[in-house]
Amino acid sequence: MLKSLLLILFVAMGVFVADQALKTVFVEGFRYYTQCIDLILVYNKGVAFSMFAFLAESLKWIQLALLVGVVGYTLWLKQRCYLLPIGVMVGAGLSNVADRFIHGGVVDYVYWHCGFNFAVFNAADVMIDIAVVWLLILNYKPNMCKS
Repeated sequence: MLKSLLLILFVAMGVFVADQALKTVFVEGFRYYTQCIDLILVYNKGVAFSMFAFLAESLKWIQLALLVGVVGYTLWLKQRCYLLPIGVMVGAGLSNVADRFIHGGVVDYVYWHCGFNFAVFNAADVMIDIAVVWLLILNYKPNMCKS
């Protein structure tokens, strides 16, 4: 179990550091505009599409508790195939939670507006999506996940 926890933490730390470094570029003033994608700075006080912004300060604690629960549940399952995607998810999630503590909201910077206006998001959001798809594939292809 200790090896599993260390692997999750190692992967999470790598994702966290990379995401925070990228966000720092935008916090320090980088902007770039194109016809389809703008790289801008937005602080999201909620979660996806600014939902649950009304939870304000409580949101970061709820998200932190959920991340701890995800790690605990993963360790309880004892399925090694889940460790990497959970590490990615936890690192990205912790990066977004850290933004809430440091900046009062999640640092978002990719704004898609080609053909339609989409929500502003960041690399951590993409990493969380990748981890969720990875976990879904592992769950629906049981032969891919052996203890």
